[in-house]
Amino acid sequence: MALQKLFGYFVLILLFSNGCQSQEPVCGKAAGSKSRIIGGQDAQLGDWPWQVYFTTSYSSCGGSLISNEWVLTAAHCISRDDLNYTKVQLGVVQLDSVSNSTKVTRRLSEIICHPEYDSLTSENDICLLKLSAPVDFTPYIQPICLASENSTFHDGLASWVTGFGVTETRRIGLGLNPSSLQEVQVPIVGNNRCMCYYSETFMNALLFNPNLNTNNYLCAGFKEGGKDSCQGDSGGPLMVQLQNSSQWVQAGIVSFGEGCAVPMKPGVYTRVSQYQSWINDTVTGMEPGFVTFTSPGIDSDLSFTCTTTTSAPAPHTTTPSMTTDDSIFGSGETLSHFTHFVGIAVLALFLQFLVGGAWK
Repeated sequence: MALQKLFGYFVLILLFSNGCQSQEPVCGKAAGSKSRIIGGQDAQLGDWPWQVYFTTSYSSCGGSLISNEWVLTAAHCISRDDLNYTKVQLGVVQLDSVSNSTKVTRRLSEIICHPEYDSLTSENDICLLKLSAPVDFTPYIQPICLASENSTFHDGLASWVTGFGVTETRRIGLGLNPSSLQEVQVPIVGNNRCMCYYSETFMNALLFNPNLNTNNYLCAGFKEGGKDSCQGDSGGPLMVQLQNSSQWVQAGIVSFGEGCAVPMKPGVYTRVSQYQSWINDTVTGMEPGFVTFTSPGIDSDLSFTCTTTTSAPAPHTTTPSMTTDDSIFGSGETLSHFTHFVGIAVLALFLQFLVGGAWK
């Protein structure tokens, strides 16, 4: 009799342990573990199983799955008015595929954007979307890990960004529909260097908001340009891989940039690690997985000295023109909201005129 009871307890332990594992899967694990090359290219099914694509009544954006019912994206992609008009797709790499057995579609039950999101400076450009119903995890639908507080991302660190768009040279503004999930590797750009490249931009932003916290931003891209995130992929993830591991961690959210793949104008992302407390306080149900990412070695950005004095090129617009950059994201609306900074620049010039040219 005692042996039977012992056996029963053992079975219960196995059942509960298996149940816990099924409810709390390891985050950041992808079925596709192939070696990837630098440059824009089509992603394969299962490579980035947390990638989300959603459309509202007027736009399309990317996002990342962080639990079985919550999606992380950019605040500029969506508003509360979009609640009943948003369609979310998961488990896809081809949007125009006729038959896609891995695809799951959801509506939204909640839209919670950061209460201090500033559309003029793009600070706190982060939003959480609650799906209308939880999703089941499959090899093609998985949550990604999030960078926790105190994570470090040194200048030059390899990172990846994904989104839906075209790769070939095209005419901007033709409204081509995105179809294939794209992936590209870009190096992290340290904040000192990034603020130097965007000195005029952030000077204007600081004029508008003296309390602007530049640590809420994270930059990535090549100094010479040529590869970048661009149109139609806002809200998507910027990711790094844990050293000696197959686990992926989301470091940033695609937010804005000046043009597409412009030299010395890297993409600017919302730094996820700055928002761990807000995310934890907002998300209900299954908790997202936070992981501390620590870059090896010494950050060269700490000794960076800004010597750039060249003026910034004209902001990117949707006026039809030819572009030959190797930007991997193209179609969909222009969601890199650099136009906000145009307004800031106009305001700055106006204030400069009022005070007799005191501000430079």
